[in-house]
Amino acid sequence: MNKLKKIASMQVFRTLAVLLCIFLINALLSKGEFFRIEIVDGHLYGRLVDIFRNGSKLMILALGMTMALATGGTDISVGSVMAIAGAVACTVIEGSLFPFFQGNTALAIICALCAGTLCGLWNGFLISKIQMQPIVATMILMVAGRGIAQLISDGRIVTINNPSYYFINGGYIFGIPFPLYLAFFLAFIVIFSIRKTAFGLYVESVGCNAAASRFAGINASRIKIIIYSLSGFLAAVAGLIDSAGIKGADSNNAGLLIELDAILAVAIGGTSLSGGRFSFIASLIGALIIQSITTSILSFGIRPEITQVVKALIVIIICLTQSPVFKSSFGKIKRGSV
Repeated sequence: MNKLKKIASMQVFRTLAVLLCIFLINALLSKGEFFRIEIVDGHLYGRLVDIFRNGSKLMILALGMTMALATGGTDISVGSVMAIAGAVACTVIEGSLFPFFQGNTALAIICALCAGTLCGLWNGFLISKIQMQPIVATMILMVAGRGIAQLISDGRIVTINNPSYYFINGGYIFGIPFPLYLAFFLAFIVIFSIRKTAFGLYVESVGCNAAASRFAGINASRIKIIIYSLSGFLAAVAGLIDSAGIKGADSNNAGLLIELDAILAVAIGGTSLSGGRFSFIASLIGALIIQSITTSILSFGIRPEITQVVKALIVIIICLTQSPVFKSSFGKIKRGSV
């Protein structure tokens, strides 16, 4: 009994329970069609497959956002970094950036990942060395990043014809969409690196108390630079998936407002918005919850604007559950003190 209570109290379990409830509601409303999966030309198709496939970008962003929030910061520039990465990759393939390497998919991917990492490095520099507030530092790139992406693409929607690049989003391996392999591979690498090494303790320490971490000999500035560089790298991967999906680069709309979904997914997963406590698994499940809500609303023909209202209500609930005053008041009401 004690073990069951302990499991039920775990944030991962609670987050997973919410996701399963959403799946169950969808199954009931769709009369079982929600769980229907078909195999067409050796590929898996179905609403559940779409949720995992379309949620792969958000899952990847949630990994970086979890680390940023764990250090007591945030990264609201990931959407713009996605736009930059997509613009770099597509202009390389098109040949307008490096004419001699036109159509070189490998170079396009490397350049896009390097661009994203440099963006994250810039954010980390502003936060750790210039001592800017994370939301202000990343807001600079959030605003300027789309302008940079438009400069790279010369203000155009760059369209490309490159099947190998399309594979990043539209490819399948053993019937499973390739973006899922990317999401789970990156999740494995990040979780192993953070949870199975001392680096994870450093991240949690910096998030709980950066000043005390410095006195303990932990280089908080270096930790933050690494974290934001990783966040930029992961945002670039999401940008590649996004641009491969539309077979081009749209600097105006690529990753637009997706940073809010990433923060919400991580918050749903129970990561403390003030830093310290974090869970990658719960963040990944939180990303699937957000994608499930979006997919469900669209599939049932409900107006897309309702999605924003639902997300706003979720934010209110999360803020209340993390508020010490609310939890104290709720506890008194539950005990009958008020």
